[in-house]
Amino acid sequence: MFDYKGYGHFLIEGAQMTIIVAVLSMALTTAMGLIGALGKLSRHGWARRLADLYTTIIRGVPELVLLLLIYYGGTVLLQHIATLFGREEPIDINAFVAGVLVIGFIYGAYATETFRGAFQAVPKGQIEAAMACGMNQKQIFWRIRLPQVWRFAIPGLGNVWLVLLKATSLMSVIGVEELTRKADLAKAPTREPFTFFISAAFIYLVFTAISDYGRHWAEKRANVGVRRA
Repeated sequence: MFDYKGYGHFLIEGAQMTIIVAVLSMALTTAMGLIGALGKLSRHGWARRLADLYTTIIRGVPELVLLLLIYYGGTVLLQHIATLFGREEPIDINAFVAGVLVIGFIYGAYATETFRGAFQAVPKGQIEAAMACGMNQKQIFWRIRLPQVWRFAIPGLGNVWLVLLKATSLMSVIGVEELTRKADLAKAPTREPFTFFISAAFIYLVFTAISDYGRHWAEKRANVGVRRA
């Protein structure tokens, strides 16, 4: 499978790297989304303003610009700081780490809105009932709100995952050898760009199809026992 003049393994290796990057980025996205949502729903004005600033800036700047800014600009900034402390050795930012952090940070802004809506979807009557039973805010969060938030957030998080999965291709511009980068490396010696890029596109399509099926399964599973009005 995927022989292609001895370069078929490039696609398999690239696909594996794409999944690793996507999973790690999604973990960071989820964490940032929860933090951002809690900030937007906070009683503290500074937390709401900070969360609003985060989502406004991140959603307004292209992903590629942020990736290049952090990867190349971050290297220059760290080198400048190191020079101030007397270190002259060159500093390089790991492309894999930079890519995961940037993608997770970017899509955390979108996940923030997903989680904010999910928190607000939890019936207020349940919160009031929990308070009447003597639960404090911490207990209400862990026992009432957070377990239900996942059920409401699954559709939105599923969409974020699908977009994030395809956005991993942006990491090819900084040298991370994910699927798109591997297809580009293979097309040069074989002179068959169409073959490798159409194969890469097919692999992305398979990933998204499986992911979409998983999202539907997770939604159905999360709604077991939920009575519809």
